[in-house]
Amino acid sequence: MLVIVAPGQGAQTPGFLAPWLEDDVFASRLHWLSTVAGLDLARHGTESDADTIRDTRIAQPLLVATALVTSLELFPHPADAFRLIGAVAGHSVGELAALAGSRAITAEQAMVLVRERGTAMADAAAITPTGMTAVLGGDRDEVLATLERHGLTPANDNGPGQIVAAGTTEQLSALADDPPAKARLIPLSVAGAFHTEHMAPAVGHIAKLAVSVSVHDPRIPVISNRDGQVIHDGRELLKRVVGQIASPVRWDLCLDAMADLGVTGILEVPPAGTLTGIAKRALKGVATFALKTPDQLDDARAFCLEHGEGSLIETTPTWRMVVSPAKGTWHLAEQLKGTGADGELLDAGTEIGGVSSLRDTIAVTAAHGGQVVEWLVEDGDLVSPGQPLVRLHPVGAE
Repeated sequence: MLVIVAPGQGAQTPGFLAPWLEDDVFASRLHWLSTVAGLDLARHGTESDADTIRDTRIAQPLLVATALVTSLELFPHPADAFRLIGAVAGHSVGELAALAGSRAITAEQAMVLVRERGTAMADAAAITPTGMTAVLGGDRDEVLATLERHGLTPANDNGPGQIVAAGTTEQLSALADDPPAKARLIPLSVAGAFHTEHMAPAVGHIAKLAVSVSVHDPRIPVISNRDGQVIHDGRELLKRVVGQIASPVRWDLCLDAMADLGVTGILEVPPAGTLTGIAKRALKGVATFALKTPDQLDDARAFCLEHGEGSLIETTPTWRMVVSPAKGTWHLAEQLKGTGADGELLDAGTEIGGVSSLRDTIAVTAAHGGQVVEWLVEDGDLVSPGQPLVRLHPVGAE
């Protein structure tokens, strides 16, 4: 199975777009998204220095636009992507690229949201002096306990030995004076404490914008930063991306979900390297491909063909699918047992059951409702993330 991932803020480097812009089609597409973002992304991706592209207002639109345009270079015919990609995920702001790539939202919607997101987060960061520090190594429990003692948030949990602490400059200074044993601290050059309560002012602004965004259920399973669940409800995905601005990125749980999916290959879109580097350490035996320059495109396409098996989600528009959010045992809701199943009319938001694992039980709802066409699992079956559970036919309003 193939998973495509999009990096988050911090992956950008000066001049990384220069080789891509030699292609006139790439340049014209980037110019279109630059117009939506209100920024000269070509200049920032080729001429601007590190300090300039570190600015949240610039970095975030630059990263999302790059991911979207290079994805079109990788899959000139988007239908091929739906045939090959098993799941998509994005780290932090990369989730907006993942949503657009899955067709939950459009590229233009993603650019408007990221433009406003970057500005709102920069404004929120200016309220209180805050920052972030990478904590590498050390015992995980001790690291988390130390962060809690200093009032810090594990804003990015990137897997074994990689946690990013975020909080006020005073809290980070206290961490530097009293670090976890056997851990190395690396202060990050960022504008503020992203994915913490300090970003709450930005959430309200983006949430208001999101209300007016038309969404669709994704055509490729999306692995959510919040908890590693596979989400197939477009409105829920957008809600999660908005809330993620002020809540931790659980990339470790995203990696767990990839393992549960049986991923064999992970391709990272430009500016690539960060997420594939993490995957190499966390998912032993899984092949990775960091797409950095256009001269790698042929090899990248071969990589996708080698590992691509396609989405488990049926894309036929005449019915909807409810899928499993995680790996575990499927349990049908008590109120649906013995109802005859096929033909049953479910109201929007009906809880149809849950998926139980050693960790917890996740409730599953039919977000849109509809008439049951076919149950695809039975009570007590083992299910994997993104596995279809029931097929529903939409029912129009009376």
